[in-house]
Amino acid sequence: MQKLSERHHEYWRKNLRITAILLSIWFVVTYVVAFMARDLNFTFFGWPFSFWMASQGALIVYVLIIWYYARYMNRLDQEHGVAEEE
Repeated sequence: MQKLSERHHEYWRKNLRITAILLSIWFVVTYVVAFMARDLNFTFFGWPFSFWMASQGALIVYVLIIWYYARYMNRLDQEHGVAEEE
């Protein structure tokens, strides 16, 4: 079995950390904000806030999460010398 160097451990620590942070954001947007939005009774861009959160807001956040993860991992791969050749 191959032993991992400290550099590999650092790479995976950073990878797991950003994954946990982004999954936490996903959870909050998907369950917490959408659930609490029912109690927020105000109009947002002409629609009830709960409708907007369920139909538009969450999708925007999901796309931003994917974009940020891809960008972060590309930089991390280059930093640790494991980037794919283009």
